[in-house]
Amino acid sequence: MPAGLLPIIYLAFISLGLPDSAIGSAWPAMAPSLGAGISWVGVVTMIISAGTIASSLMSVRVVERFGTGRVTVASVALTAAALVGFSQSQAFWQLCLWAVPYGLGAGAVDAALNAYVAVHYESQHMSWLHCMWGVGASGGPMVMAQCLERSDWSTGFFVLGGIQVAIAVVLTLSLPLWRDRKLPSRRSPGDGGSCAGEGQERAFECGGGEPRASGARVQPSGRGGGECGASGERPVRRTHAQLLRIPGVKAVLVSFFCYSAFEATCGNWAATFCTLARGIDAQTAASWAALFYMGVTAGRAVSGFISLKVNDRNMIRLGQALIAVAFVCVLMPGDTALFAGLVLMGCGCAPIYPSTIHATPARFGEELALELTGMQMAFAYIGSLAMSPLFGVLAQLVGAWIYPWYLVLFLVGMVVAGERLNGVVRLRERA
Repeated sequence: MPAGLLPIIYLAFISLGLPDSAIGSAWPAMAPSLGAGISWVGVVTMIISAGTIASSLMSVRVVERFGTGRVTVASVALTAAALVGFSQSQAFWQLCLWAVPYGLGAGAVDAALNAYVAVHYESQHMSWLHCMWGVGASGGPMVMAQCLERSDWSTGFFVLGGIQVAIAVVLTLSLPLWRDRKLPSRRSPGDGGSCAGEGQERAFECGGGEPRASGARVQPSGRGGGECGASGERPVRRTHAQLLRIPGVKAVLVSFFCYSAFEATCGNWAATFCTLARGIDAQTAASWAALFYMGVTAGRAVSGFISLKVNDRNMIRLGQALIAVAFVCVLMPGDTALFAGLVLMGCGCAPIYPSTIHATPARFGEELALELTGMQMAFAYIGSLAMSPLFGVLAQLVGAWIYPWYLVLFLVGMVVAGERLNGVVRLRERA
């Protein structure tokens, strides 16, 4: 890998996180001017999530056709256009319309870059990559807060859109760095023709064989995207049903679903739990809710260094153990224990997502990395989209006190599914 490519990938993930928290932070000011209710923001986020799920599942075909570099540029450009569109929206339906390209752009770049880093870089870079998302997600509300103080929410989205445009320009200039650094794929014999036009960047390199369960990195072939070999091989696409039949895939998808449900519920409802169940004033509770995300961001920065000595499997277990300790702290009386529990929950979540993604090529073979990463992203978004709102319904019916007990269900699901997957991998390694 060229030295200049990794900072470009980090920059792309900052751009992915930058707008994620902006809508939530601006919505109290946006809703009255758009004639919308406070709860209507859920409609916008559902449209974004639906687009993200769809583009994650389509990422294999898109990256195969255009390459990771071009997909990254196009995705950032789509989110930039959506943010500028948000800034010009005068009615709620217009906001919903611009949420479509926002979601499509976010899902494609998420799956493509996660798979790319999982195949080509070591584990610490995956942790730092997701740390960069946290930097962007923390920076978006700060930019919006400054704009709300000096102008209005539309200016905030316009500024964020301008930042995205600048990032898209940098990514466009970096396209030569992506050439010939491709994701491997299984191939089947074709009709003897070429698999790409001369000079066209391809996302898959030539090579056949069954998926490998080893963690070895595949080296670039050194070609510019011309002939794929004398046999005229072409990429084999698998249906989602075929992927689900691979041993261990269902377990990793359940693990991703549980993790994302845990993360979304923990972050979205922490303030509500602090206020309604623990009697903390609303202003303090709102600031305490940010502790979880601070723990995630700081934890991922530290996890990158720990992963130099600890493998992905044990990084995941370490995160789950920290969450278990955090659960005990949250149940203890006193504000200090609750404060520590929220931070520890974030720190515990920090290594799980990036380590699970990075382990995908080693667990299932590099040829399956992009396809499975897309499916994992989709299940992650489904988990956060479905389970966080469900807690809101349960909290209204039963009470916010169920917050830690609701979270522990997903922790148990993560552990069970994760250890099931580890068992499958051990059997494969012995075979």
